[in-house]
Amino acid sequence: MSDFFTCLPIVAVAGIILAISSIRVVMQYQRGIIFTLGKYSGTAEPGLNFILPIIQSMQVLDTRVATIDIPKQEVMTKDNVPANVNGVVYMRVEDPKKAVLEIENYSYAVSQYAQTALRDVVGNKELDTVLSNRDEVADEIKAIVDKETSDWGIDITAIKIQDIELPADMKRAMARQAEAEREKRATIIMSTGEKAAAQNLADAAGMLAKTQGALHLRTLQTLSDVSADQSNTIVFVAPIEMLEALKGLMGKREKKG
Repeated sequence: MSDFFTCLPIVAVAGIILAISSIRVVMQYQRGIIFTLGKYSGTAEPGLNFILPIIQSMQVLDTRVATIDIPKQEVMTKDNVPANVNGVVYMRVEDPKKAVLEIENYSYAVSQYAQTALRDVVGNKELDTVLSNRDEVADEIKAIVDKETSDWGIDITAIKIQDIELPADMKRAMARQAEAEREKRATIIMSTGEKAAAQNLADAAGMLAKTQGALHLRTLQTLSDVSADQSNTIVFVAPIEMLEALKGLMGKREKKG
């Protein structure tokens, strides 16, 4: 009997340790995969959970949206332009059971598959399409990756292309093209303005020609505007016939004198 009472504290302590070790707390954003003797036996929901020590084990997964970088890699576009492209994948664990049982490391697998899909999609697009339609290219990559990873219990919420780095000579060529395009637009705008101004002057000249005395009034108004500044010099250009007539009148006066 004395031996029983001696062992009782040890048994009690062992029981407390086993009870504590059987407690598992799963956070709201987590799910727990329970294995019994190595076999899947259930999924633990958020809150307080109990497992059988030694016999059972639990693997906890985070079900929040996670980000995975797509490393920068050189991709040859459809029009044979090398470009370094990188991106980011937004994903979450939709089915914890599949994410544990169907794939060894789902984060690494998603990263590798996203890299492959990016190379395939960008490689089938021309450079102008990739630069101007990034969202459409990213959505196409997402559709490919999401279709494959759905069997792993992973949901791809979005894929974004971050940077598209071009060779230096291509950047210079694009800069020259953009500059030429800006000059073209400026020339078109300037010529359009000049055409409109010329048309307005032609219309005004036509109206002045049709109205009797309007041209003389316009001339007097111009002279008035110019004479307001005393530093201006007004030069009248007379027809050669008028000068010859004045010269003849001056000659007659000299002979009479």
